[in-house]
Amino acid sequence: MPAELTAEQAVLAARTLLDEALRTGNRRLLGIAGAPGAGKSTLTALLAEQLPAGSCAVVPMDGFHLADVALERLGRLARKGAPDTFDAGGCTALLQRLRTAMPQDAPVWAPMFERGLEQPLAGAIEVGAAVPLVITEGNYLLLDGDGFAPVHRLLDARWFVEVPEEVRHERLIARHERFGKAPRAARDWALGPDEDNARRVAGTRDRADVVISLD
Repeated sequence: MPAELTAEQAVLAARTLLDEALRTGNRRLLGIAGAPGAGKSTLTALLAEQLPAGSCAVVPMDGFHLADVALERLGRLARKGAPDTFDAGGCTALLQRLRTAMPQDAPVWAPMFERGLEQPLAGAIEVGAAVPLVITEGNYLLLDGDGFAPVHRLLDARWFVEVPEEVRHERLIARHERFGKAPRAARDWALGPDEDNARRVAGTRDRADVVISLD
């Protein structure tokens, strides 16, 4: 079973990873998984704020969303956010590049997800080759299927974030409203497609090294 940490302990654990990277000269990759609305981005932002400036880069998995035009062509637009609506192979390839980059190499450019547009943007995040710690966060980093299985072995540390379900639902509904959905549509999406995905993510909890509860 994964060990359980508080947010404060998670900061200390991230510092330990960073120290290992600096001591050995080998970059460390930290993956933070969790259901939609669980607080992955919140925890990631906390870590980036608490670690020394320039010591880490954040590369969200959401940058590998397939664009709406592709999802519509594939008949998956109504399930946007499900595992097969991501480019899992692209995510794996990026993590492999980040893992093997040498200090003399050119920067790696990673995609991001623009929530205002609800679309991925290529080449939006620069990761310098000398950055010792890379944090990636996303729903399916610990999934053993849908093309994500190789991700697990590329990560040096695997964390899972969770919050009480009622809190997670409230956050999701508020997020959807903030980015343009009407209240009823926001609730229907949060308790429909998002909830289907959350159940899939919950099954990956035991593949984590530690679980962080953000009450």
